[in-house]
Amino acid sequence: MIDSWLDALAEEAAAYRGRVGCPLVTLSYAQSLDGSLTLRAGQPSPVSGAESMLITHRLRAAHDAVLVGIGTVLADDPRLTVRLIEGRDPQPVVLDSHLRLPLHARLLKHPRQVILATTAQAPRARQEAFEAAGAYILRLPADAEGHVALPALLKALGRMGINSLMVEGGAQVISAFLRQRLVQRLLVTIAPVLAGGYHAVHDLGVASWEQLPRLRNVGFQQMGDDLLLWGELG
Repeated sequence: MIDSWLDALAEEAAAYRGRVGCPLVTLSYAQSLDGSLTLRAGQPSPVSGAESMLITHRLRAAHDAVLVGIGTVLADDPRLTVRLIEGRDPQPVVLDSHLRLPLHARLLKHPRQVILATTAQAPRARQEAFEAAGAYILRLPADAEGHVALPALLKALGRMGINSLMVEGGAQVISAFLRQRLVQRLLVTIAPVLAGGYHAVHDLGVASWEQLPRLRNVGFQQMGDDLLLWGELG
């Protein structure tokens, strides 16, 4: 079940970084039955139940680092710590191409130094302010859309000794990691509700059903009213 899947992570992730120089990526998010993360973009919604939230915190504790996009920070002001179980806090990483993180964000009080992954377009004055607040600024190449180039980010995290990375969202980040085939493990929490809202996964840039990312070695388990579904990608 999910316990054995989590127990195998550390050894698998160390071997993976040894082969490719990048952390093993686990994508995890909660959605409604119809695939909605939330009712509207930028609005937090409590999708998953209390039992499955324990799994989220177990996942965080099992990974070296946890990543979100700046949209998630602006909407939720997350802490990205391990609170519901005993375990270590992962290294927080924020994709923030223009350094829009608020200086009052709770991540700046995280027990570990937050990494802000940004680009050359980010203002130097903002960098100085964040460094004074204790953040680590990681400037990386931008992709064609001006966002942080994800392959470059993964290489940089690998050089920093990070074996495993948990990606929590939001929708643009989820879709970008899937579209670029950068995910090795996937765990989705499915809540028994129909939302008709803002979907977790958008255009993946494929032309046929056969090209879509597909899970292998699939497992599933009920947690409270929610269903956990997990497997391997890539």
